[in-house]
Amino acid sequence: MQDPDLSLPLITSDQPEVVISIDDDGEASVLDNHDHNHPHDLEFDHLNPVNPFRFLTDAELPILSPTTVDPFRNDTPRVYGLYEAVKIVICLPIALVRLALFGVSLAVGYLATKLALAGWRDRHNPMPPWRCRIMWVTRFCTRCILFSFGYQWIRRKGKPARREIAPIVVSNHVSFIEPIFYFYELSPTIVASESHDSLPVVGTIIRAMQVIYVNRFSQASRKDAVDEIKRKGSCDTFPRLLLFPEGTTTNGKAVISFQLGAFIPGYPIQPVVVRYPHVHFDQSWGNISLLMLMFRMFTQFHNFMEVEYLPVVYPNDNQKQNAVRLSQKTSHAIAASLNVVQTSHSYGDLILLNKASELKLKNPSNYMVEMAKVESLFHISNSEAVRYLETFSSMNPDSSGRVTLHDFLGVLRLKPCTLTKEIFGFIDVEKAGSVTFRQFLFASAHLSTQPLFQQTCELSFSHCDADGDGYISIPELGDALKPTIPNLNKDEIQGMFMFLDDDKDQRISKDDFLSGLRRNPLLIAIFAPILAPT
Repeated sequence: MQDPDLSLPLITSDQPEVVISIDDDGEASVLDNHDHNHPHDLEFDHLNPVNPFRFLTDAELPILSPTTVDPFRNDTPRVYGLYEAVKIVICLPIALVRLALFGVSLAVGYLATKLALAGWRDRHNPMPPWRCRIMWVTRFCTRCILFSFGYQWIRRKGKPARREIAPIVVSNHVSFIEPIFYFYELSPTIVASESHDSLPVVGTIIRAMQVIYVNRFSQASRKDAVDEIKRKGSCDTFPRLLLFPEGTTTNGKAVISFQLGAFIPGYPIQPVVVRYPHVHFDQSWGNISLLMLMFRMFTQFHNFMEVEYLPVVYPNDNQKQNAVRLSQKTSHAIAASLNVVQTSHSYGDLILLNKASELKLKNPSNYMVEMAKVESLFHISNSEAVRYLETFSSMNPDSSGRVTLHDFLGVLRLKPCTLTKEIFGFIDVEKAGSVTFRQFLFASAHLSTQPLFQQTCELSFSHCDADGDGYISIPELGDALKPTIPNLNKDEIQGMFMFLDDDKDQRISKDDFLSGLRRNPLLIAIFAPILAPT
């Protein structure tokens, strides 16, 4: 859902130029006549904070309400309660029969698919009808696979629209079950990750679906996939196209942000909603392994599944190419049918969730930030967000995902003083005395995307490189930091030097310096007093 706090622009357009101002005695002038050389034991005023980055922007970070929704959490990752334990024991013999049915169905479907694909080279055009008839064997086998997983019957509501009316079908994505169901029900062309092609057995079957492969991390690959969607969507001899625009599985309790690939062509869309009503066993593929999920499915008496075909969503004639508007209408229709909220989470949040688990952070869900919103505001990539998370994790966050001033300063090689407390206060928009990863990421990304950030970094390097030899030495760094962080000792200067020495060659080149500030944009404030607006 839209967050009204984020509707205000963070970047102002009327930015001043930045120059280096050096006094006759060689001392750098201080920005806005603000004296940072106060004793470091001075208390920071949380109620009247000073923006230490006003040389870049006067805009303050908004107070962002963290979302309480975790769209990826499976509610039953383990067996809970006596009832479930007894049921599993009772169903174990049934599970063995189901496993045998699953294996036989998969093998027969695979052989039928191999036969249908044998000798077929013209993959650019629709599959010939006689090969499609062979694929009916595979479709029957997929229904047997659904039966083996406990889906003896599947409730349907509504009907699929004719292919010429809605060439594209989009659906929410909860489990690995939906692709199996849709293959049986619609036999569509799907859009899938390139990595799926190498999967044993499954890779062969999805090739027979004339799959459109895409690498989500490659812009060129995404463009090629959209072109293929346009081409196949415009030709009625191809099967209809199926896409899961969320880009990953969720627990079905929220609709996360949609990717635009299905909507860019501007064709009518039929949304489809899948539900898995349950009491004791959550069938969503979240924080649970595939093998455990399959085992739990095999050991249920019956697994419930409901599929609802919603009315076709048509693009407005005057907005036919407005993919964003079409995706919003479609996601709203799906969320309304499910009676769930819409969030700005994306696949990037799942990457952060997995990274937080890998880093052994407590309560990894604290580190999701609704990456779709972050990307739209600051245009940072998932890999950049992961890099900020690695930095934040080294600050020793507590179980609620918050970091105190002491740990924050320690990781950035800073010491308590007026300026460093102002930096922390800039991030701590809630004035709680601690900051979250969400606040740290927003502040860092906000600064790094300011129009003057790169220029400011380059000017800062030029000032620090007092002798002009292209490198910053330890004495030069110490002299540059004196106006901002008073009473630095040799060890503290050495610590900052090593922190900025990216290639660890005992000297800070311009590339080292710029790379260090790009990784840690908040550090630009300690060089701010050498800069003055004109």
